[in-house]
Amino acid sequence: MKGKNVLVTGGASGIGLAIVEKFAASGASVYVLDFNKENGEEVAGKLKEKGYDVYFKQTDVSNQSQVTEVIDSVSGEIDVLINNAGVSHIGDLESTEGADLDRLYAVNIKGVFHCSKAVIGRMKANGGGVIINMASIAATVGIPDRFAYSMSKGAVLNMTLTIARDYVKDNIRCNAISPARVHTPFVDNYISKAYPGKEKEMFEQLAATQPIGRMATPEEVASMAYFLASDEAKFLTGADYLVDGGFSNLKM
Repeated sequence: MKGKNVLVTGGASGIGLAIVEKFAASGASVYVLDFNKENGEEVAGKLKEKGYDVYFKQTDVSNQSQVTEVIDSVSGEIDVLINNAGVSHIGDLESTEGADLDRLYAVNIKGVFHCSKAVIGRMKANGGGVIINMASIAATVGIPDRFAYSMSKGAVLNMTLTIARDYVKDNIRCNAISPARVHTPFVDNYISKAYPGKEKEMFEQLAATQPIGRMATPEEVASMAYFLASDEAKFLTGADYLVDGGFSNLKM
């Protein structure tokens, strides 16, 4: 990845941060596109202190004009785009409101659309590139109380397939990554709010739903993203890669 330009949306925390660190350590110039200015500036500052080539650009991926402006400000070729930014929602059909759908549509679906649209022309002009979309096992497996979230990730998966098909002739590869539960601050915050006093018990229960017996680490998802972006994966496009500890296919 040395010398390549890599864009990571939602790169200031969780899985996105692990991806940023993985690519930066390999010598890539990494652009962190994140809505959270405080976190983004802190991440970029700390990684620059380590000698990494990392830049923060505050970005609302739901805003097409802002996304276009930010990506246009990146000089040189755009080699890799990782659409990682996303928001979650817990609820079934009855408890989900139209406003919930609008919020997830704006970030999880339109965010992928805006960023991919902003880079595709430059990738074509430069002779190719890689787009990686963060989907979820919720795109293909029925998960309780994830009606809106599952819908949005199903759309991400289908955008992946159509982008891969439409631009394979342009040497642009597009793949999706579908994690199961990943141990991030989001998970810890959710458990502490939903199950006060039972944090340890609930964490163990959620971890046990993966047949492998634990949640993934953000670094394990980042390793898959790195592989898919590398030349070692140059024959891979239009596919969904499960990082789920056997959740989808191993029935316990």
